Amino acid sequence: MEASRANALQPNPSQAAAPPSGDSPSGGPHRRPPLRDRLEAHFERFLWRLRLIAILPVIMSLASTGVTFVLGTLEIGRSILGLSYAADSTVEKGYMARVLGGVVTGIDLYLIGIALLIFGYGVYELLISPIDEAHQGNPRMRSGLLEISSLDQLKEKLVKVLVVALIVSAFKAMLTLPIHDGITLVLFCLAVLLLALSGYLVANNPGHRPPS
Repeated sequence: MEASRANALQPNPSQAAAPPSGDSPSGGPHRRPPLRDRLEAHFERFLWRLRLIAILPVIMSLASTGVTFVLGTLEIGRSILGLSYAADSTVEKGYMARVLGGVVTGIDLYLIGIALLIFGYGVYELLISPIDEAHQGNPRMRSGLLEISSLDQLKEKLVKVLVVALIVSAFKAMLTLPIHDGITLVLFCLAVLLLALSGYLVANNPGHRPPS
């Protein structure tokens, strides 16, 4: 009985070590961070969340991709329907060139849509969040134009597609270009040479050689 009474009178070490309420473990009062630090934290949080506004160009570029694909399909479909009149001997001269021009216009619209699609995917992955579905899927699916990890890579892919679109547009103009004299023929050949040079530069891309 006396031993239990002595144990009850002894102070509990855990209770003795507990600091008073409202004090920090070091013995001093708990201090809130300064106003400047709190304002800085709130402002940086606001800046980080402001990047989500980039969802607007992503949505608009994807919607524009759908529009250009539909327009390109309509243009090519109209040209295919016009082929039924091409076999008629009474068709005016240059009709076939206009039909081919419609097909080329559809291809040009497809290329513009692809450029908008690349822009939308690139902005989303660079500013908002990586696309988990793309990273968890087949790695071969990300080895194409949609594999974007930096702003320079996005710019490079957009330039490639846009240059090809300009080449297609120039080819469409050349289909209906009238050649009446030697100067026009020389300019036509020069345009063909420039198109070939542009295609060579886009295909080889000398500024970005893969590491050996």
